Amino acid sequence: MTPTTLAALGGLALVDSTSFGTLGIPLWLMLRPRVRVRTLLLFLATICTFYWALGLALTGGATVISDLGAGLTSIPHLPQAQLALGVGLFALSFTLDEKHTAQRRARREAARADGSPLPPSRRDRWKARLAEGDIPAGAVVTVALGAGLVEAASMLPYLGAVGLITQADPGAPATAGILAGYVLVMALPAVSLLGLRLVARRSVEPLLGRINAWFERNSAEMLSWVVGSVGLLLALDAVGWLQRGGVG
Repeated sequence: MTPTTLAALGGLALVDSTSFGTLGIPLWLMLRPRVRVRTLLLFLATICTFYWALGLALTGGATVISDLGAGLTSIPHLPQAQLALGVGLFALSFTLDEKHTAQRRARREAARADGSPLPPSRRDRWKARLAEGDIPAGAVVTVALGAGLVEAASMLPYLGAVGLITQADPGAPATAGILAGYVLVMALPAVSLLGLRLVARRSVEPLLGRINAWFERNSAEMLSWVVGSVGLLLALDAVGWLQRGGVG
């Protein structure tokens, strides 16, 4: 794999690290009066294992499809198509913020008109389940798998990463290793913040609180940021592909 592709994968992994499952829930758990390290690490390990296994399945399926046909690299104008897709996603990201803002305003106005509070979201229910004392390991794994399955529907960064790995075709063992590195980068911000929380609680808690507050305020708009980031990375990789003499 080229340095450009590896850099793109690293960027996509960092984008994935800001999802609700890999950062939102861990941040919330770190701000609890008593940090349950075992619960948090088991949650993260389950999320990472889920993404790793799903990545193996997706890359394997893509390889089979490619082998049945002429292969990705023989498709005419594929680099140009990837460049167009990347630019299109980047442009689309600027329209998503307004859409999410309008939807959130409509929900609040509907609740205000009825005089009833907003019902708890799926994410709120996940948090409440993990906040239970002495929660069994099986329940933690179940919540983590549920979060992974729900987020899989909008996993644009990971799909982009799978596409880049399939395009590079490094072989099955290398693919498994690259995916393992990818999910480790995904978990790195949360694990780093947990380490800081454990060794310097008084100094770090205000920072964690600010990050969590920002995350809660902007979680609905993060899809636009994710879409824009994926589009930019795909476009940059396509430019590198064309510079290397991609099919045209």
